[in-house]
Amino acid sequence: MNYMLLIYGNENRPQTEAEVQAEMQGYNQFTEEVRTKGILVAGEALHPTSTATTVRMREGKRLNTDGPFAETKEQLGGFYILNCKDLDEAISYAAKIPGAATGCVEVRPIVVWE
Repeated sequence: MNYMLLIYGNENRPQTEAEVQAEMQGYNQFTEEVRTKGILVAGEALHPTSTATTVRMREGKRLNTDGPFAETKEQLGGFYILNCKDLDEAISYAAKIPGAATGCVEVRPIVVWE
């Protein structure tokens, strides 16, 4: 089953250049692990929430709002989609994502429409 691992963190968290490099090395290692095991379906980083646009339809009219849907302490920063045998395996991989150390990773199964 495919699981989406949504990575949330504080995009304004102060980091030194060395901390950024260490975190990126962790992401590169994680990506290589899931790619090598053949379970990586997709994964991408996202631009900051300042680049987001939220779209709503109300009474047949489109309403665009700059920024994310909600003001929160943590922002969606990226995602992985992994093909795991079960939720336990997906959770074990989520714990390996570097963002889990300072933010959180939400694990959600992807619906298969039949």
